[in-house]
Amino acid sequence: MASSSLSAVLLLCLAVAASAQLSPTFYDTTCPNALATIKSAVTAAVNKENRMGASLLRLHFHDCFVQGCDASVLLSGMEQNAIPNVMSLRGFEVIDSIKAQLETMCKQTVSCAILTVAARDSVVALGGPSWTVPLGRRDSTNANEAAANNELPPPFFDLVNLTQSFGGKGFTVTDMVALSGAHTIGQAQCQNFRDRLYNETNINSGFATSLKANCPQPTGSDDRNLANLDVSTPYSFDNAYYSNLKSQKGLLHSDHVLFTGTGGGTDNTVNNFASNPAAFSSAFASAMVKMGNLSPLTGSQGQVRISCSKVN
Repeated sequence: MASSSLSAVLLLCLAVAASAQLSPTFYDTTCPNALATIKSAVTAAVNKENRMGASLLRLHFHDCFVQGCDASVLLSGMEQNAIPNVMSLRGFEVIDSIKAQLETMCKQTVSCAILTVAARDSVVALGGPSWTVPLGRRDSTNANEAAANNELPPPFFDLVNLTQSFGGKGFTVTDMVALSGAHTIGQAQCQNFRDRLYNETNINSGFATSLKANCPQPTGSDDRNLANLDVSTPYSFDNAYYSNLKSQKGLLHSDHVLFTGTGGGTDNTVNNFASNPAAFSSAFASAMVKMGNLSPLTGSQGQVRISCSKVN
């Protein structure tokens, strides 16, 4: 445990040092229309398909949790082939389109790590909070499939595992519960919640019944069928996710474990976020800034990739 705590402290120190080189005004002179271009493209993509907002947010999370926010997840193959990512990550075409526009405007200036901005703009497009994104990240020249398999928290994690996984990246328990609130939008595949439907008892019976037709019990049957992570307002970024947890309507096991109703370790935080939308919005925005500061490449590190799917 001491070793784990030391690792978290070291990661935090590195993040603080790197984030000091980032600035919200980084592109003001070199590409002044970059942020407006990203926002316009993301808003259009979300308006065209409201699920896209969740997809871009997830893409950012899966990038930052593996060797930092360096756009490594956008490189063809490698991390994209990891178990948590294969045939489920999406939104690459939106980022590619934005990058192509930026290359026309400001050649080899704005990195593919615009994922940090696209995630923020996706949340805003779905009615969620905004926050200031420090800019200046550069792109990695490698990706790590093994790290993606080992470091991305799976949907069957319990509270102890989740706390250790997020804590290892320097997040507090409150950060973890707030970031889990991203599941107020998006969808999950049947294979990731089947066990909860058929083998767990602490689930709302009507909620479970409504999902079983689209997620039959035999493993391998309709594994990739989708269900909304938030049964109440699936395309609005709000705090309904936490009310769902209190009603035993968390879709994934890793959602459900955040609220026991018996004074569990994160019950108070869930109660607070469920009753106080502003508290959730503030905590989520703060945690997203912290996520964007996970080991970014700055200065002369990495490169500004011309194409997000391959190194220069």
